[in-house]
Amino acid sequence: MSLATSHQEAYRRAATAPVGGLMVLGAALAVFGLGLFVLLAMGDDPARAWRMFLVNFVFFTGLAAGAVIFAAAQKITKGVWAGSIIRFAEAGVAFLPVALVLFLVLFLGREHVFPWIEHPTPSRGKWLTVSWVFWRDLVSLLVVCGVAIAFVWQELKPDVAALRDQATGWRQRLYARIAGDYDGSPAHVAALERRINRLAPILCLLYAYVFSLLAFDLIMSLAPYWYSNLFGAYYFMGSFLTGLTMLGLMMVYWRRRLRLTDLIGRQQFHDLGKLIFALTVFWAYLTYSHVLVIWYGNLPEETAFLFFRMWGEWRPVAVLVLMMVFVVPFWGLIWVRAKITPFTFALFAVISTLGMWLERFLQVEPSFGGRPAVGLPEIGISLGFLGLFLLAYGLFARAFPMVSPRLAERALALGHH
Repeated sequence: MSLATSHQEAYRRAATAPVGGLMVLGAALAVFGLGLFVLLAMGDDPARAWRMFLVNFVFFTGLAAGAVIFAAAQKITKGVWAGSIIRFAEAGVAFLPVALVLFLVLFLGREHVFPWIEHPTPSRGKWLTVSWVFWRDLVSLLVVCGVAIAFVWQELKPDVAALRDQATGWRQRLYARIAGDYDGSPAHVAALERRINRLAPILCLLYAYVFSLLAFDLIMSLAPYWYSNLFGAYYFMGSFLTGLTMLGLMMVYWRRRLRLTDLIGRQQFHDLGKLIFALTVFWAYLTYSHVLVIWYGNLPEETAFLFFRMWGEWRPVAVLVLMMVFVVPFWGLIWVRAKITPFTFALFAVISTLGMWLERFLQVEPSFGGRPAVGLPEIGISLGFLGLFLLAYGLFARAFPMVSPRLAERALALGHH
């Protein structure tokens, strides 16, 4: 089989990705986890269920958006090395409409989550009131979701235009709607590139703003008298890191599932591994900057938030977060062989992702004054959210080609394989 024929076969497999198993697993986890959440929310300790709902909302929404931001960043920087894997990142957009629904659900349990409802904070004025928090966060999420969908829509246009005549049924109608009058002519290609190049930086700026706002409203407000200007960046950059680790795991999964070794090789593993390594170091830098400034200022209203998490009962959790998000990935991914070997690459990506989930848990739970506890409610509800993410991701993979031939060929032409 020639190289060209091999590539065409890979594209054909990517256009009809086998997602049945992924969707069945996602549906099963979603039904189990969300069913458990409903039972717990109606039980004796509903606050515990709603707190875990919040933890997983901020984790999975950040993860999905962070993956799409990687694709936007590639457009801004004119990067081509990720051409064969960029669709795995763009597929994260499918979870953002789900996140909007979950945000509405979250506010049904607001009395169990936000302490400033029962104990208003006059120093915050109207900023921390139910109507202001709900509407500004909902509108912000709607805007970033809409721009992210528009960005991925434009990215899909050339690929679905090439496949619309081969598709049938609902997929053909969907492809025709997305492709519109796109015919691949130089004028259409240039116009498409201009739209993508406008949407990408807008999306990145919105991401930084909206996810800083979510960090302030949904996490920092749980300790309503604590404040940190750096907390927004700390949250959205951590979400970007989880988006990259999710992309890495999906790259390993789809490379094997679709037999894409001709398109995804050493270059993609090495480059993405270096990027995860760099963001790991940057996360540690933001953590150190946070701690240093608060320690140096030594103001009671600032230090309480950190001291409660870094000493006492929560100290082992904080140490575990540092090990899983920074120390282990740093010393693991510093080696080239660990980055280019699928097993070790996936292992460190899993450790980092779980560490970031634990970091979100550490941000939220201590604000309620409880003791560290990870049991069936925490694990079950988290699995439910994972199921929703996998189900949304699987629906995207079922509808659209998971490799873009034009972007993959561009990467291959420049030796990125």
